[in-house]
Amino acid sequence: MPNPIEFYFDFSSPYAYLGSEMIDELAAKYGRKVQWRPIMLGATFQKTGLPLLVTIPLKGEYSKHDIIRSARYYGITFKFPAKFPLSTQTAARAYYWLHGQDCAKARAFSHSVFRAYWVDGRDIADLAVVQKIAAGLGIDKNALAEAVAKPEIKERLKTETDGAIAKGMFGAPYFIVDGEPFWGADRLPQIEHWLKTGGF
Repeated sequence: MPNPIEFYFDFSSPYAYLGSEMIDELAAKYGRKVQWRPIMLGATFQKTGLPLLVTIPLKGEYSKHDIIRSARYYGITFKFPAKFPLSTQTAARAYYWLHGQDCAKARAFSHSVFRAYWVDGRDIADLAVVQKIAAGLGIDKNALAEAVAKPEIKERLKTETDGAIAKGMFGAPYFIVDGEPFWGADRLPQIEHWLKTGGF
């Protein structure tokens, strides 16, 4: 079995949302699986010293336009939320708790969280909102609330974030294919070429 594709993301990244809508189908086309690994993007900004993209003069305005245009190009439903950026640690912790029980349900939860934010504009920093998303998938919302407060789940997210940074991740989405890093949803054509040819 070929190595799985590592997919590092933060639910607050619009480009990660676009990548999340496409990476599984692309990987399956070439017999690959994808390891979804949410991280805290703010930690990478602290490491690099770079500001949030949309706050940079000129470049920030372009990026907002590019995100919306990219969504149209890929045919992905997208609406820029009123509250941006926001903290996604609760949703990320919930993912790792779920992943320890049911990988498929954790994946469905991730898609639902991304869409709740980038399509419906819901405040995914709010535990109650995350609980409602989970409940819609048949997940016990009270168990989720207890889980995301546990030290071991908090530590898991920190460990995943630190591990991603150690592998060179500085932004999202960040994919690693056979040890080769690719940054950005716009690198998916290169990832496909890599998968098709065995590397280049």
